[in-house]
Amino acid sequence: MSNLYINPQKSITMKIAIYTLTSGLHDEATVAQVTKEFLGTLGIEYDFRGGNFSDYGSHALDLIYVRTGGTEGLFQRLLPDLRQRSSRPFYLLASGQSNSLAASIEILSFLRQQGITGEIIHGLTDYVSTRIHRLTQVGEAYARLRGKRLGIIGQPSDWLIASKCDKELLARRLGLHLVDVEMQYLLDEISSMPEIASDQLTAYSCDNETVRTSLPGAFRIYLALQRIVEKYRLDGLTIRCFDLLTAVRNTGCLALARLNAEGLVAGCEGDVPAMVSMMVTRALTGMSGFQANPASINPETGEMMLAHCTIPLDMVSRYEFDTHFESGIGVGIRGYMDEGPVTVFKLAGDLSRNFVAEGVLLRCEARRDLCRTQFAIRLDNPSQTSYFLKNPIGNHHIVIPGHHQAEIEALLE
Repeated sequence: MSNLYINPQKSITMKIAIYTLTSGLHDEATVAQVTKEFLGTLGIEYDFRGGNFSDYGSHALDLIYVRTGGTEGLFQRLLPDLRQRSSRPFYLLASGQSNSLAASIEILSFLRQQGITGEIIHGLTDYVSTRIHRLTQVGEAYARLRGKRLGIIGQPSDWLIASKCDKELLARRLGLHLVDVEMQYLLDEISSMPEIASDQLTAYSCDNETVRTSLPGAFRIYLALQRIVEKYRLDGLTIRCFDLLTAVRNTGCLALARLNAEGLVAGCEGDVPAMVSMMVTRALTGMSGFQANPASINPETGEMMLAHCTIPLDMVSRYEFDTHFESGIGVGIRGYMDEGPVTVFKLAGDLSRNFVAEGVLLRCEARRDLCRTQFAIRLDNPSQTSYFLKNPIGNHHIVIPGHHQAEIEALLE
C-alpha cells in the first residue's frame, strides 16, 4: 500500500484511457491493425489516447499499451513527466505479439528498481478484461474517496487505545480529510432543537416504555447531527457517543442508523479507523457497513458473533427498538439482515495493515447479554479467526453484504 496515493488536482473524465508505446522500427499501419484487433477482443469502452500523454492520470484507469519491443528507452524518457501527472501504480497492457510482453517486463523491472509499483496486464482475453474492469472499479472508488471530509465529534472513546490514525497519511494516500468537532458543539445543537412533534415519529413504534419516551430525544440527536454535517460539509462522521449517556441521557444509535441509510458514513465511539474502513467499502461497493465488535469466536469452525447497538437501516429486512445494552437507557436498534454471503473488513489507521475475509451470515440473534444487533457469521476460511486472537486491528470491524474480498484487495494492494 505504500505507493498508493491520490492526486487531488486530477478529476476523472472517462473511465479508461489507453496510451501507447511503439518503436519507430515497426510499420505503423501493421501495428495499428494489430492494436485494433487486440483491443477489440477485450469488450471494454475506452478513450484511445495513443502517444499523447498530456492528460495521463485523469481517468479511473490509465493503461499504457506496450505495443512493441524496443520501447523501454521511450518509457524511461517519459517517466519523469508521468510521475508528475500521477503517483498511482503503472499498469502496462501487453499483447502476445511484437515483443510486447518482453518490453513490458523490462519496463516493470526498471520501475521496481526505482521503488515504483506497477503491474503487467497480460493473459487470456477473459482474464485481461476482468482485470481491467476490476482496476477501473478501484480507480472509481479512489476518485470517490478523494476530497471527502470526515468529522470526529468529540475524541475517540478512552478505551480505544489501539485505534489511532494518521491524519496526514489519510489525506495524502486516500484523499480523506479529518475534521475535529468539539463534543460541546453537538450538545449545544441538541439543546437548541425544538421539541419533536409526534407526527415526526409516526414511523416508529415500540412497546418498551423506556424506549418510547426516549425516541423524541434520539430524534433530536439525529437532527443535531444533520446540522453539523451541513455546517462542516461532512461526508461521514464518528461520534464519542457514550458521552451522550450522561449529558442527555440518550444514545446516538438511531441517528447513526438513519444517517448511514441516507448515504452518510456514520460510526460509533469516535473510532476513526472503523469510520475510514466504512468509507472505503462504501466508495468501492456503494453499500452501508455494520460497525461491530466480536463477542465470541470458535477457531475450529470459523463461526463468530459480532454485535453492536446500531446498524444502518438500509442493511436490514426488519428492525426493532430496545434500550442501549450497556446503559439500559435511550434507543438501541436490533436489526435483522437476510442470511447470506458477507465480507468482514478492517483497515488500520496508519494504513499499514488490513484484514478482509469472506463468510456467510448464519443467523441474527436477540440475546439479552449482548449489544442489540447480533450477527452469527461463519468465515469461509476458519483459520482466519486466528487474526482476531493473535494479531487484530482494534476491536471494531465492518460487515457488508456480499463477497467483496477481491475488490477490496485490488484497492489496497
